[in-house]
Amino acid sequence: MSNQEERKQSLKLFIVLSRAYKVINEKVNEYIYETGLHPTEFAVLELLYHKGPQPLQQIGSKILLASGSITYVVDKLEKKQLLKRAACPTDRRVIHAEITEKGREFIDNVFPQHEESIHQLLSSLSEEEKETAIAIMRKLGLSIKDLS
Repeated sequence: MSNQEERKQSLKLFIVLSRAYKVINEKVNEYIYETGLHPTEFAVLELLYHKGPQPLQQIGSKILLASGSITYVVDKLEKKQLLKRAACPTDRRVIHAEITEKGREFIDNVFPQHEESIHQLLSSLSEEEKETAIAIMRKLGLSIKDLS
């Protein structure tokens, strides 16, 4: 394959990946909006549910959200009593976000359907195809990270 053909193939892959991500993300977000949360609120709550308390300064990088938006999202979740802020016991400069009992109950109720929705969206792929896609996307992500 010539260099020009390789470039065209790379562009085609980029377009296909972008379109697939867009349609999957739109469908997942439809369900999230039905829960009464914005997708970024859901992502923060899901992170705290699965990973435990997190320093506010690190949440953005873990859910791919700009750090300036974290305070706004945390404020909204705190007003809904789904999370709370807590001072770090070992470093008073650090504030953690923690899921509340109400937040845990909320995720307990909505996460199984969220997980099932994603499973259904990806059901056209076999388990082997999913494993292959995971390996390829991981390889791609790591190779790009190494370029930085």
